[in-house]
Amino acid sequence: MTASETSNRLGELGGWRAILGTLTAGGDLTSADAAAAMADILEGRATSAQIAAFCVALRMKGETVEEMTGLLETMLAFADVVPLAPGTRVVDTCGTGGDRSHSINVSTLAALVVAGAGAPVCKHGNRAASSACGSADVLEALGVAIDLGPADVAACVDEVGMGFCFAPRFHATLRHAGPIRRELGVPTVFNFLGPLANPGRVRRQVLGVSDARMADRMIGVLAASGAEAALVVYGHDGLDELTTTTTSTVLELRDAAVQTYVVDPVALGIPLAEAASLRGGDAGANAAIAREVVDGRPGPHRDI
Repeated sequence: MTASETSNRLGELGGWRAILGTLTAGGDLTSADAAAAMADILEGRATSAQIAAFCVALRMKGETVEEMTGLLETMLAFADVVPLAPGTRVVDTCGTGGDRSHSINVSTLAALVVAGAGAPVCKHGNRAASSACGSADVLEALGVAIDLGPADVAACVDEVGMGFCFAPRFHATLRHAGPIRRELGVPTVFNFLGPLANPGRVRRQVLGVSDARMADRMIGVLAASGAEAALVVYGHDGLDELTTTTTSTVLELRDAAVQTYVVDPVALGIPLAEAASLRGGDAGANAAIAREVVDGRPGPHRDI
Protein backbone atom coordinates (compact mmCIF):
# COMPACT_ATOMS: atom_id res chain seq x y z
CA MET A 1 0.00 0.00 0.00
CA THR A 2 1.40 3.41 -0.99
CA ALA A 3 1.52 6.40 1.35
CA SER A 4 -1.41 8.07 -0.44
CA GLU A 5 -3.50 4.89 -0.39
CA THR A 6 -2.81 4.48 3.31
CA SER A 7 -3.87 8.04 4.12
CA ASN A 8 -7.14 7.65 2.19
CA ARG A 9 -8.05 4.67 4.34
CA LEU A 10 -8.53 6.80 7.46
CA GLY A 11 -11.66 8.38 6.01
CA GLU A 12 -13.05 4.96 5.14
CA LEU A 13 -12.58 3.90 8.77
CA GLY A 14 -14.60 6.78 10.16
CA GLY A 15 -11.72 9.15 10.82
CA TRP A 16 -9.99 9.92 14.09
CA ARG A 17 -13.19 9.56 16.08
CA ALA A 18 -13.28 5.84 15.18
CA ILE A 19 -9.55 5.29 15.74
CA LEU A 20 -9.55 6.96 19.15
CA GLY A 21 -12.84 5.35 20.09
CA THR A 22 -11.35 1.91 19.52
CA LEU A 23 -8.20 2.66 21.52
CA THR A 24 -9.91 4.34 24.47
CA ALA A 25 -12.27 1.37 24.72
CA GLY A 26 -9.24 -0.90 25.04
CA GLY A 27 -9.50 -2.31 21.53
CA ASP A 28 -6.64 -3.05 19.16
CA LEU A 29 -6.17 -1.59 15.71
CA THR A 30 -5.36 -3.64 12.65
CA SER A 31 -2.03 -3.01 10.94
CA ALA A 32 -3.84 -1.16 8.15
CA ASP A 33 -5.79 1.01 10.61
CA ALA A 34 -2.61 1.98 12.46
CA ALA A 35 -0.90 2.73 9.15
CA ALA A 36 -3.75 5.03 8.12
CA ALA A 37 -3.49 6.98 11.36
CA MET A 38 0.27 7.34 10.98
CA ALA A 39 -0.10 8.55 7.38
CA ASP A 40 -2.49 11.28 8.53
CA ILE A 41 0.08 12.38 11.12
CA LEU A 42 3.02 12.36 8.72
CA GLU A 43 1.14 14.24 6.02
CA GLY A 44 0.39 17.02 8.51
CA ARG A 45 -3.39 16.62 8.56
CA ALA A 46 -3.82 15.31 12.10
CA THR A 47 -4.32 17.99 14.74
CA SER A 48 -2.13 18.31 17.82
CA ALA A 49 -5.01 17.03 19.97
CA GLN A 50 -5.47 13.98 17.74
CA ILE A 51 -1.75 13.14 17.76
CA ALA A 52 -1.51 13.52 21.54
CA ALA A 53 -4.62 11.44 22.14
CA PHE A 54 -3.37 8.74 19.78
CA CYS A 55 0.03 8.50 21.48
CA VAL A 56 -1.39 8.43 25.01
CA ALA A 57 -4.22 6.01 24.20
CA LEU A 58 -1.81 3.57 22.53
CA ARG A 59 0.61 3.77 25.45
CA MET A 60 -2.11 3.28 28.06
CA LYS A 61 -3.61 0.31 26.22
CA GLY A 62 -0.27 -1.18 25.23
CA GLU A 63 0.92 -1.32 21.64
CA THR A 64 0.53 -4.62 19.79
CA VAL A 65 2.97 -6.08 17.29
CA GLU A 66 0.37 -5.64 14.55
CA GLU A 67 -0.17 -1.97 15.39
CA MET A 68 3.54 -1.23 15.58
CA THR A 69 4.19 -3.04 12.31
CA GLY A 70 1.61 -0.89 10.52
CA LEU A 71 3.01 2.28 12.05
CA LEU A 72 6.57 1.29 11.14
CA GLU A 73 5.74 0.42 7.54
CA THR A 74 4.19 3.85 7.08
CA MET A 75 7.14 5.63 8.69
CA LEU A 76 9.46 3.87 6.27
CA ALA A 77 7.19 4.65 3.31
CA PHE A 78 7.51 8.36 4.10
CA ALA A 79 11.26 8.24 4.84
CA ASP A 80 14.21 8.87 2.55
CA VAL A 81 15.95 5.61 1.64
CA VAL A 82 19.69 4.95 1.86
CA PRO A 83 20.61 3.23 -1.44
CA LEU A 84 22.89 0.57 -0.02
CA ALA A 85 24.57 -1.73 -2.52
CA PRO A 86 22.47 -4.86 -3.17
CA GLY A 87 23.59 -7.80 -1.09
CA THR A 88 25.40 -5.68 1.50
CA ARG A 89 25.09 -7.42 4.88
CA VAL A 90 24.65 -4.26 6.93
CA VAL A 91 23.88 -4.10 10.65
CA ASP A 92 22.57 -1.43 13.02
CA THR A 93 23.15 -1.03 16.74
CA CYS A 94 20.77 1.22 18.63
CA GLY A 95 18.53 1.46 21.65
CA THR A 96 15.28 3.02 22.71
CA GLY A 97 16.95 5.12 25.37
CA GLY A 98 14.85 6.25 28.29
CA ASP A 99 16.80 4.40 30.98
CA ARG A 100 17.82 7.71 32.63
CA SER A 101 21.24 6.25 33.44
CA HIS A 102 23.29 8.94 31.68
CA SER A 103 25.67 6.20 30.59
CA ILE A 104 28.21 6.49 27.80
CA ASN A 105 27.02 5.98 24.22
CA VAL A 106 27.33 2.20 24.29
CA SER A 107 25.53 1.36 21.05
CA THR A 108 27.45 4.03 19.13
CA LEU A 109 30.79 2.75 20.42
CA ALA A 110 29.67 -0.79 19.61
CA ALA A 111 28.96 0.36 16.04
CA LEU A 112 32.51 1.69 15.73
CA VAL A 113 33.96 -1.56 17.08
CA VAL A 114 31.79 -3.70 14.80
CA ALA A 115 32.71 -1.63 11.75
CA GLY A 116 36.37 -1.84 12.68
CA ALA A 117 36.05 -5.61 12.84
CA GLY A 118 34.81 -5.67 9.25
CA ALA A 119 31.00 -5.76 9.53
CA PRO A 120 29.44 -2.82 7.63
CA VAL A 121 27.22 -0.61 9.80
CA CYS A 122 24.41 1.76 8.84
CA LYS A 123 23.84 3.53 12.17
CA HIS A 124 20.54 5.30 12.77
CA GLY A 125 20.33 7.83 15.58
CA ASN A 126 19.46 11.26 16.89
CA ARG A 127 20.49 13.90 19.36
CA ALA A 128 19.92 13.40 23.07
CA ALA A 129 16.35 13.29 24.33
CA SER A 130 16.51 12.03 27.92
CA SER A 131 20.30 12.05 28.36
CA ALA A 132 23.13 14.55 28.07
CA CYS A 133 24.51 13.09 24.85
CA GLY A 134 22.92 11.14 22.01
CA SER A 135 24.58 9.20 19.20
CA ALA A 136 24.47 12.21 16.87
CA ASP A 137 26.01 14.43 19.55
CA VAL A 138 29.00 12.17 20.24
CA LEU A 139 29.65 11.45 16.55
CA GLU A 140 29.53 15.17 15.79
CA ALA A 141 32.03 15.77 18.60
CA LEU A 142 34.27 13.14 16.99
CA GLY A 143 34.23 15.12 13.75
CA VAL A 144 31.60 13.15 11.85
CA ALA A 145 29.36 15.03 9.40
CA ILE A 146 26.02 13.87 10.81
CA ASP A 147 23.69 15.49 8.28
CA LEU A 148 24.67 13.61 5.11
CA GLY A 149 22.01 12.64 2.61
CA PRO A 150 21.11 9.13 1.41
CA ALA A 151 23.73 8.78 -1.34
CA ASP A 152 26.55 10.06 0.87
CA VAL A 153 25.61 7.74 3.74
CA ALA A 154 25.61 4.80 1.32
CA ALA A 155 29.04 5.87 0.06
CA CYS A 156 30.36 5.97 3.64
CA VAL A 157 29.13 2.43 4.28
CA ASP A 158 30.71 1.27 1.02
CA GLU A 159 34.03 3.08 1.40
CA VAL A 160 34.80 3.05 5.14
CA GLY A 161 32.37 0.46 6.50
CA MET A 162 30.09 2.76 8.48
CA GLY A 163 27.54 5.44 7.73
CA PHE A 164 25.29 7.50 10.00
CA CYS A 165 21.63 8.33 9.33
CA PHE A 166 20.58 11.41 11.31
CA ALA A 167 16.93 10.69 12.05
CA PRO A 168 15.52 14.20 11.40
CA ARG A 169 17.25 14.25 8.00
CA PHE A 170 15.66 10.98 6.87
CA HIS A 171 12.32 11.15 8.69
CA ALA A 172 11.48 14.78 7.96
CA THR A 173 7.72 14.24 8.20
CA LEU A 174 8.04 13.33 11.88
CA ARG A 175 8.31 17.07 12.47
CA HIS A 176 4.53 17.08 12.66
CA ALA A 177 4.66 14.96 15.82
CA GLY A 178 7.84 16.36 17.36
CA PRO A 179 6.43 19.32 19.32
CA ILE A 180 3.57 17.21 20.69
CA ARG A 181 5.96 14.50 21.85
CA ARG A 182 8.16 17.05 23.61
CA GLU A 183 5.16 18.68 25.29
CA LEU A 184 3.83 15.32 26.49
CA GLY A 185 7.19 14.60 28.10
CA VAL A 186 6.59 10.85 28.45
CA PRO A 187 7.65 7.94 26.22
CA THR A 188 5.28 7.20 23.36
CA VAL A 189 5.19 4.66 20.55
CA PHE A 190 7.55 6.89 18.58
CA ASN A 191 10.33 6.14 21.08
CA PHE A 192 10.05 2.48 20.16
CA LEU A 193 9.52 2.96 16.43
CA GLY A 194 12.63 5.10 15.98
CA PRO A 195 15.19 2.32 16.51
CA LEU A 196 13.19 0.06 14.18
CA ALA A 197 12.97 2.60 11.34
CA ASN A 198 16.49 2.47 9.90
CA PRO A 199 16.49 4.30 6.53
CA GLY A 200 18.92 1.71 5.17
CA ARG A 201 16.26 -0.99 5.64
CA VAL A 202 18.81 -3.12 7.51
CA ARG A 203 17.90 -6.75 8.08
CA ARG A 204 20.39 -7.38 10.90
CA GLN A 205 20.19 -5.45 14.13
CA VAL A 206 21.05 -5.30 17.82
CA LEU A 207 18.41 -3.27 19.65
CA GLY A 208 18.38 -2.38 23.32
CA VAL A 209 15.22 -1.61 25.30
CA SER A 210 14.97 -0.08 28.75
CA ASP A 211 11.37 -1.27 29.21
CA ALA A 212 11.59 -5.07 29.47
CA ARG A 213 7.87 -5.33 28.77
CA MET A 214 8.53 -4.11 25.22
CA ALA A 215 11.15 -6.73 24.35
CA ASP A 216 8.70 -9.34 23.04
CA ARG A 217 6.91 -6.73 20.97
CA MET A 218 10.10 -5.31 19.49
CA ILE A 219 11.40 -8.71 18.40
CA GLY A 220 7.93 -9.46 17.03
CA VAL A 221 7.95 -6.31 14.91
CA LEU A 222 11.44 -7.10 13.64
CA ALA A 223 10.29 -10.57 12.62
CA ALA A 224 7.14 -9.24 10.95
CA SER A 225 9.18 -6.62 9.09
CA GLY A 226 11.53 -9.12 7.49
CA ALA A 227 14.58 -9.03 9.76
CA GLU A 228 16.95 -11.91 9.01
CA ALA A 229 18.82 -11.81 12.32
CA ALA A 230 18.26 -9.62 15.35
CA LEU A 231 18.98 -9.35 19.05
CA VAL A 232 16.72 -7.42 21.40
CA VAL A 233 18.46 -6.96 24.74
CA TYR A 234 17.82 -5.42 28.13
CA GLY A 235 19.98 -5.23 31.21
CA HIS A 236 18.52 -6.35 34.51
CA ASP A 237 19.79 -3.07 35.93
CA GLY A 238 17.44 -1.13 33.62
CA LEU A 239 19.99 -0.27 30.93
CA ASP A 240 18.91 -0.59 27.31
CA GLU A 241 22.16 -2.47 26.72
CA LEU A 242 23.94 -5.74 27.32
CA THR A 243 25.09 -4.49 30.69
CA THR A 244 28.16 -5.33 32.73
CA THR A 245 26.74 -4.46 36.16
CA THR A 246 24.62 -7.62 36.26
CA THR A 247 22.98 -10.09 33.88
CA SER A 248 20.99 -9.25 30.73
CA THR A 249 18.19 -10.94 28.82
CA VAL A 250 18.56 -11.51 25.08
CA LEU A 251 15.80 -12.32 22.60
CA GLU A 252 17.48 -13.66 19.46
CA LEU A 253 15.71 -13.86 16.11
CA ARG A 254 17.30 -16.26 13.65
CA ASP A 255 15.76 -18.33 10.87
CA ALA A 256 12.31 -16.95 11.77
CA ALA A 257 12.53 -18.41 15.31
CA VAL A 258 13.05 -16.54 18.59
CA GLN A 259 15.23 -17.88 21.38
CA THR A 260 15.47 -16.22 24.80
CA TYR A 261 18.47 -16.55 27.09
CA VAL A 262 20.41 -14.73 29.81
CA VAL A 263 23.95 -13.39 29.41
CA ASP A 264 26.19 -13.19 32.47
CA PRO A 265 29.27 -10.99 31.97
CA VAL A 266 31.20 -12.91 34.63
CA ALA A 267 30.75 -16.13 32.66
CA LEU A 268 32.36 -14.34 29.71
CA GLY A 269 35.34 -13.26 31.78
CA ILE A 270 34.17 -9.67 32.16
CA PRO A 271 34.30 -8.25 35.70
CA LEU A 272 31.13 -6.73 37.12
CA ALA A 273 31.07 -2.95 36.96
CA GLU A 274 29.53 -0.35 39.21
CA ALA A 275 26.78 1.66 37.54
CA ALA A 276 28.62 4.89 38.32
CA SER A 277 31.62 3.72 36.29
CA LEU A 278 29.49 3.58 33.13
CA ARG A 279 28.20 7.13 33.36
CA GLY A 280 29.27 9.56 30.71
CA GLY A 281 28.96 13.30 30.32
CA ASP A 282 28.38 15.79 27.56
CA ALA A 283 29.34 15.26 23.93
CA GLY A 284 32.96 16.30 24.49
CA ALA A 285 33.42 13.99 27.46
CA ASN A 286 31.81 11.04 25.71
CA ALA A 287 33.91 11.64 22.59
CA ALA A 288 37.05 11.47 24.73
CA ILE A 289 35.82 8.19 26.23
CA ALA A 290 35.13 6.87 22.72
CA ARG A 291 38.71 7.57 21.68
CA GLU A 292 39.99 5.76 24.76
CA VAL A 293 37.83 2.73 23.98
CA VAL A 294 38.94 2.41 20.36
CA ASP A 295 42.53 2.92 21.48
CA GLY A 296 42.09 -0.16 23.68
CA ARG A 297 42.35 1.47 27.10
CA PRO A 298 41.23 -1.16 29.65
CA GLY A 299 38.42 -0.50 32.09
CA PRO A 300 34.63 -0.63 32.45
CA HIS A 301 33.99 1.50 29.34
CA ARG A 302 35.91 -0.94 27.16
CA ASP A 303 34.35 -3.95 28.91
CA ILE A 304 30.78 -2.95 28.12
